[in-house]
Amino acid sequence: MVFGGEKVVNSQGFSVRIFIPSGNPDGLRIIEKSNWIGQGLFFPRALFPEARQRDELKRTGVYVLWGPGESGQLLRIYVGEGDSVLSRLDQHAKQKDFWTHAVVFTSKDQNLNKAHVKYLEARLVQLAADAKRAELDNGNIPQLPTLSEADRADAEAFLQDMLLCLPILGLNVFEKAKAPSEKSCDLILRGKGIEARGQDTAEGFVVRAGSLAVKDEAPSIHGYLKELRRALLAQGVFVDEDTHYRLTQDYTFNSPSTAAGVLLGRSVNGRTQWKDAQGRTLKEIQEAESGEA
Repeated sequence: MVFGGEKVVNSQGFSVRIFIPSGNPDGLRIIEKSNWIGQGLFFPRALFPEARQRDELKRTGVYVLWGPGESGQLLRIYVGEGDSVLSRLDQHAKQKDFWTHAVVFTSKDQNLNKAHVKYLEARLVQLAADAKRAELDNGNIPQLPTLSEADRADAEAFLQDMLLCLPILGLNVFEKAKAPSEKSCDLILRGKGIEARGQDTAEGFVVRAGSLAVKDEAPSIHGYLKELRRALLAQGVFVDEDTHYRLTQDYTFNSPSTAAGVLLGRSVNGRTQWKDAQGRTLKEIQEAESGEA
């Protein structure tokens, strides 16, 4: 989870209850986490007419809209809040075309007030801007409202639980990647005068800040790798250093092959390109670990 902008490991297990009122697994879902006063309502845009009938949307809350980004590789998101979330969503249904899904978070005891949700909105926008894992549709980063110490603590606690629920919905855009500290376990990628380091994690393949990427692309590079490279350059994740690109922050890719392909500028099998200090490929390491299990 994220607290104060840093990723914090949740050391205790927790349960999340997902209720599907219609019985359709692709339909509207209600998300509740154990020991949490909050509640999430997730729905595809096509089911907005159905979602409009829910009482949850008449409460004060914070919401996230998302859909394909202009790059075609990163999601585009919009974070908002409202005294009555429904009125804001009605506006977005008319004025914003990009979103395909939405999730709304409210309080079951209706103790969230306007200041709380403005705080949550500002924190989510800032986290997304820092993580650079999505295109932000918000024009500006909202300022944090003035809250008492107690209210700020309550809002942060609510935020932490939201951030535990969002990945369950497939939305992993608010957490800035941070490679594990054990650099001795790093895998290394070399080619065309560049070197990169990273680790395969449960969240994805995390490439360390400072890793290098080639500037030239092979003619045969897959289109999605080409577009992702452009998106990362536009987001500031890549910085142009004349002969190569440099990664400005730890960054999570969805697979070792995507990471290797983006860095090398060509389509490759990441499981054979990433190697440890002894020269073993990721494929060999994984096969050895599987054999020991």
